[in-house]
Amino acid sequence: MTVQTEAAQKPPAGRPEAASKALYGGKSSRRVTVHDIAAAKERGEKWPMLTAYDAMTASVFDEAGIPVMLVGDSMGNCHLGYETTVPVTLDEMTMLAAAVVRGTKRALIVGDLPFGSYQEGPVQALRSATRLVKDAGVGAVKLEGGERSHTQIGLLVQAGIPVMGHIGLTPQSVNTLGYRVQGRGEEAAQQLLRDAKAVQDAGAFAVVLELVPVELAAEVTRILHIPTIGIGAGPETDAQVLVYTDMVGLTGGKVPRFTKQYANLRQTLGDAAREFADEVIGGTFPQEEHTFH
Repeated sequence: MTVQTEAAQKPPAGRPEAASKALYGGKSSRRVTVHDIAAAKERGEKWPMLTAYDAMTASVFDEAGIPVMLVGDSMGNCHLGYETTVPVTLDEMTMLAAAVVRGTKRALIVGDLPFGSYQEGPVQALRSATRLVKDAGVGAVKLEGGERSHTQIGLLVQAGIPVMGHIGLTPQSVNTLGYRVQGRGEEAAQQLLRDAKAVQDAGAFAVVLELVPVELAAEVTRILHIPTIGIGAGPETDAQVLVYTDMVGLTGGKVPRFTKQYANLRQTLGDAAREFADEVIGGTFPQEEHTFH
C-alpha cells in the first residue's frame, strides 16, 4: 500500500463540502459517528485519535479538533496508578468515560471494556457495554481480541452498540503475551490476518493494530474495508492513536519507542509547583492583587 502524500489527502479544489466533512478540521459541530469514520476510509482521509480520562483534558482535545477519543484502560497505568491495565474495573471505566463525555461536544467517545467485563461470553459483554452506553454516554466501545472475541462483537453490533476491535498486542493479555511486537513470522502473521478479518466480519466499525510490523499493518489496512488505527504499527494505517500522557510528556521514565513526545508537561508542571512553593516560602505569594478586604 502506498503512503498518501499530503496533497493526496487534501480535499479536491473547488469542493469546500469535502473539507467540511473532514474528521479533523471539519466544520460540523455535531458528534462524530461511526458513519463519519466509514466515510473517511472511503475518502482516504487519515485521522488522529487520543486517549482521555477526564473532562478538562478531553475538552482541550475536543477544542483542538481531535475527532475520536478513547477512554482507554490505559487509565490503569497512567491515571489510576496500577502497574498494568488488568486491575481496571467497569465502575472506574464508567465514571471516567462519563467525565470525558461531559467534557466534549464533537468527538466520538469510545469506552474500553476492561479485563473481566466481556471474557465470559456475549451476554456479559452486552451487559458491560450497555452500561457504558447508558450510564457513561459513550458512542462506541472497544474490546480486545480477534477470533476469540468474534461472538461478543457480533452480539453487541446486533444490539446496536458500535464496536472498535483491538488486535496485535492486547495489553489485557500482558501475562500471556508480554510487551512485544506481535505478528512476526509466517504463522503469527497469518493469525493476525485471521483476527483482523474476524473482527470485520463480526461487524466492528474499526480495529486498533498495536505493536505490529509495518508491512503486516499495511497488508491488513489494504484488505479490510473498515479503518485501521495504528499504535506502533507504522504510517500506513488509516488512523493513529497515542496515549495522551505519553504524547504530552507526563509519563515518567522510559516511554514506548513508537511514541512521539510533542510537549514536556511533566517539566512544566514541576517547574510551576516549585515556583509556587518558593513564593509561598519566600512570602511573595499571595500579594495584594490576590487578597480580599
